[in-house]
Amino acid sequence: MRSVRKAAVWLFLAVERVLTAQIHLSSDYPEEYFYSHFERDPRQWDLDEPHAVNATGNLVFETANSLLQHWANTRYRIGHTIVPGIVPVGTILYHGAMTGPHIPTALDWVAMEPEHSMVFCRGSVETGCWHATFAVTRPMKVLYFDGNSAARIPEGTMDTQDLVAWSEMRPEWVNNEAQRIQDLCKWGLQNGINGLVRMEVNFEIMICNFTSHMEVISFSNLDSPRLVIDNNTDPTDQTEDPNTVHQAFEIMHSTSWRENYPGETRIILDYSALISFYDTDLVPSVVPRHVGLERWDYRVAGISPEDIERVKDRLAQVLERPPVTASGIDWKTVLRSVVDRYASRLDIMQYLMNITLDDTPIVLDHARKVQRQLRTMHAPYILLAALPPHGSVEVNATNLWAAPVFQGCTTTHTSSIGTRGILMPSERLLLQAVRETTREICRVTTRIWASGFIAGLDPLYPADQDLDADRTCTLMGEWKEDMTRLMSWLDWSVWVKCRPACGVEEMCYLPTWPLGFFRLDHPFEAWNIASKPWPDPNKGEWKRPQPRCIRRLEPYAF
Repeated sequence: MRSVRKAAVWLFLAVERVLTAQIHLSSDYPEEYFYSHFERDPRQWDLDEPHAVNATGNLVFETANSLLQHWANTRYRIGHTIVPGIVPVGTILYHGAMTGPHIPTALDWVAMEPEHSMVFCRGSVETGCWHATFAVTRPMKVLYFDGNSAARIPEGTMDTQDLVAWSEMRPEWVNNEAQRIQDLCKWGLQNGINGLVRMEVNFEIMICNFTSHMEVISFSNLDSPRLVIDNNTDPTDQTEDPNTVHQAFEIMHSTSWRENYPGETRIILDYSALISFYDTDLVPSVVPRHVGLERWDYRVAGISPEDIERVKDRLAQVLERPPVTASGIDWKTVLRSVVDRYASRLDIMQYLMNITLDDTPIVLDHARKVQRQLRTMHAPYILLAALPPHGSVEVNATNLWAAPVFQGCTTTHTSSIGTRGILMPSERLLLQAVRETTREICRVTTRIWASGFIAGLDPLYPADQDLDADRTCTLMGEWKEDMTRLMSWLDWSVWVKCRPACGVEEMCYLPTWPLGFFRLDHPFEAWNIASKPWPDPNKGEWKRPQPRCIRRLEPYAF
């Protein structure tokens, strides 16, 4: 029966080759046209040559792909990206008045969600509280700082804001929000910026002028939310208030709407004006300071004065020009298309490889499934002419024959963009990030596919004899190491999730500032459901947050 199946496969392939040979090539399209995107020198596409040790394309790629997404920016709180953007006409913004019935006119905060602004709607049961709703009346230019950039902890979350406001780090001013908004807005208004976008427990905007781009939709005297907030009491000594706890959990629920792609869509970023502190040409002094550190500990602090000036000059240049560039490239979609194409397949293959190697039948079954996933992934790039002749696969164990597959996979997302001569510096950075990222993905996956092909695991080119179990087990061990290194290097937040998935009455949660962080001057400092000592934000899950399921409904619990 097995020989019949093999004969059928080879018959199909033989017919396919004949039909391919009969396709007429117009004189306008010589044969070389169909392979012109493959360089002839296979040494440039060595499957054993990994990414450069000091490459930052993966960091630029993932930070750019994660902009305005709560999950990724909660996971890595210390931001490394500044991006101009626009808040479109018709966008609704919210403001809770902490000082009574006064509509702000300048230098104050608005929230993207009313669950967030209601925390600041302060008043007694008798007087109620005042809450304003605004609508944007003309496109409002803003500047976005990525990471958990409104988290007032002295560990780097405000590094990039310090540079823009003061051209130096001022960690001692981490709680001086009044001075921060004043100096950022002084700089911003000089450069056409009316808002600074940051992420606290949810996204917020520091507004410089409330009358220039917004109108009041309502200013209402509401029933007070009656939150138990006492800035003078040790939060570990306060009695748990069910209403306050409920409000805190509902805010976390509202953040879940913006956790992953597409993130906060009411702010439209200009990727062609992106400033990245992982850009080694723009800020060469920062990346060497990351040597020996984990990404959780990467800081912008330590940047040289020359690099600070270069960043501020670049920022001034991009803010002077119109927000639309001649390239017309939708970089958000380009980045996401790469993630969409590879994230789930890499994840499932890592799952298939994560087995013990002492159960031979399971190893063989999983190896075949991995190989089929790889063939599907690379099918658009497997040139018929590139395959080694049947019967000679053993002498092609160097995998040089797979170089065209590697290159086709790598260049598909970037080859047409790379030929355009109208890219802005930020776009060239993003292009290089996509190139570096896809090259490493395609190098590792092509290498695994080619070794499986040689071993007879490919479903269309099965082995002539029974598979060597020991060889397959060895291959699976090598594949697992390669896949682990690749996914660790990519470090996509899309893979960080609650496993198993949370129940209906639960939600997946990453430790989120300020819930659980001790702040003497923040409204949330009153809440600590567990009545346990406050955790050190530099240790454990607060420094390296890990997902877990928490209650979505009463009784609330972490």
